[in-house]
Amino acid sequence: LTPTQLEDLLKAIEQDPNIDVGNMMKMALYTGMRRGEIFNLKWDDINLESGFIYLRDPKGGVDQKIPVNEMAKNLINSIHRTRRPYVFPGQKGGKRTTTGQAGKRIRRNAGLPEDFRPMHGLRHVYASMLASSGEVDMYVLQRLMTHKSPQMTQRYAHLRDEALKSGAGQIDDFFKTQSNKKDEKAK
Repeated sequence: LTPTQLEDLLKAIEQDPNIDVGNMMKMALYTGMRRGEIFNLKWDDINLESGFIYLRDPKGGVDQKIPVNEMAKNLINSIHRTRRPYVFPGQKGGKRTTTGQAGKRIRRNAGLPEDFRPMHGLRHVYASMLASSGEVDMYVLQRLMTHKSPQMTQRYAHLRDEALKSGAGQIDDFFKTQSNKKDEKAK
């Protein structure tokens, strides 16, 4: 998503009456969790004291844990906790199986393309933002995304390359500043 599309999506989430689906979309954006992992998420899987979310029976089959960042922590704390085990319960408090019409409505109200799958797409937005920041190495990104192999994470490597090029370009600014200082001293 472009920054404008992301902004429009966040506005559409805030304006939508289905708070649960909006919160699930934010959870995907803030943590990179898969749709099924969010549907499976139980209150017992969240440990804000240790700072981790435990992913039980994820796509790869091996339980994993991911760190809880500040935005995810704030989101979790904003959700009304009930006696039901699921953070985002489905019908009758059981495990959720879909975002229903709310996810499509939010996507439509944000003006996003029809082929944008909100939950999956936001997971990719999360990974893309981290990769392009230049602050997260590919191994850490692999662990955050719970990819089994580095090859899965490599799809984001080109974004990292752009951040590296940008970082390397900072040397230009350094030498320009040094050159300007020499010119001022010569005057």
